[in-house]
Amino acid sequence: MRRRLARALARPLVIAAATTAIPLAAAEPAAPAVADRIVVGGFPVDVAQSPWTVALSSRDRFGGTRAGQFCGGVAVGRTTVLTAAHCMNEEVLGAPPDRVPDLRVISGRTDLLSDEGEEIEVRETWVNPGYDPLGNSGDFAVLTLAAPLPSGSVIGMAGTDDPGYRADTPATVYGWGDTTGSGTYAGSLHAARVRVLRDTLCEEAYPGGGEGTYHAGTMLCAGEEAGGPDACQGDSGGPLVAEGRLIGLVSWGSGCGWADSPGVYTRVSEVVRTLDGAPDGRAGRAPDGA
Repeated sequence: MRRRLARALARPLVIAAATTAIPLAAAEPAAPAVADRIVVGGFPVDVAQSPWTVALSSRDRFGGTRAGQFCGGVAVGRTTVLTAAHCMNEEVLGAPPDRVPDLRVISGRTDLLSDEGEEIEVRETWVNPGYDPLGNSGDFAVLTLAAPLPSGSVIGMAGTDDPGYRADTPATVYGWGDTTGSGTYAGSLHAARVRVLRDTLCEEAYPGGGEGTYHAGTMLCAGEEAGGPDACQGDSGGPLVAEGRLIGLVSWGSGCGWADSPGVYTRVSEVVRTLDGAPDGRAGRAPDGA
């Protein structure tokens, strides 16, 4: 999730490169000091329970301590992964995404350091041209894989009228991010149960300025009013799922699990609408092999 490096500020929840976050050890790159948010107040899960949850990786940029994981993603087609646009930012990757030769999607892996699942090359990246890095609106990107994911590793996207967007709907967020809000990163996949919250709660929490601006048309508010389970650094781009469908992508917020500072997610119905209008027919290809 997009969180500020200082918790008093709001920002994307992506892991910072090890080379810029802290000094590297001589033998092995150190774990990143800051990352997109991970699941706080959650519980470990096996990836078989959410096979569409994937990790984004670049060992050259982020080191091998956590298999190079820096963001999350979600498979909406056998060769199509959604993630947060800010995960593809040049400040994050150190170069444009098409110039990161070891950019990979890790699929079917619960423990980042295990040899289960597979690591698939990213053949093409498409960042939403309407993404606003200052206001955080339109925070999504589409990754096209060089090889297909296994059948059954895909989740459907919720359209505009899907009941999953209703306030108080139970939802689950998945990721490998910070589990405490203080830099304790999970080596294995975690999940947290949250609720879809009223848009007015996030509008009040994020009216503009340093805390960011919440736009109900393109964003989704989720968490708990009193604080508690939440996404955190290292979870950006990962899935928020309700009633078996993808409703959100981890995007940004203030702190992790704080009261009156809910998590903000990219609203997937807006992703669908944008892709449906893309001139290259990108949305029509999204559910390939679903």
